[in-house]
Amino acid sequence: MQPAESSYLTYRRANFAAHLPTRFRYSRSHYWLEPLEGGLWRVGLTRFATRMLGEMVDFGFSIQAGETMEVGQIIGWLEGFKATSDIYSPASGRFVRINPALEEKISLINHDPHGDGWLFEVHGQPDSRCISAEEYRQHLDVTIDRILSKRGPGVAAPDGEGGK
Repeated sequence: MQPAESSYLTYRRANFAAHLPTRFRYSRSHYWLEPLEGGLWRVGLTRFATRMLGEMVDFGFSIQAGETMEVGQIIGWLEGFKATSDIYSPASGRFVRINPALEEKISLINHDPHGDGWLFEVHGQPDSRCISAEEYRQHLDVTIDRILSKRGPGVAAPDGEGGK
């Protein structure tokens, strides 16, 4: 069960749009971290990350519940139609669990990335370099500018799809 979210920043740029929950922290590598109770953090991919990877087809974790993890540690992998990526930890602490809903419906990662499509939970602390929703919005501007400059004028980013 997820707490009610009442405050979002809306981001629109090129052909990409997202609603960024303001109570979340964000990594520059496009993970979000939602504070829960008692030092527990829920972690997922941002909508931008899911657009870059494409529709998810498979995933795996190399860490077990109760094991310690450090910021930047590779703890698993994701395979999308467009790309495969390692899952890096944006927090240090004790790994709690993988989102059990993903075993049945991996498409949650794409269709509800800031909600039911979360990846895992960790008991600990986010990376001190994590940023606010407003700072992440600015980071997206820089990232999309870089993509657009590589693709040339008239090319949509990040993948020609609009957001909700």
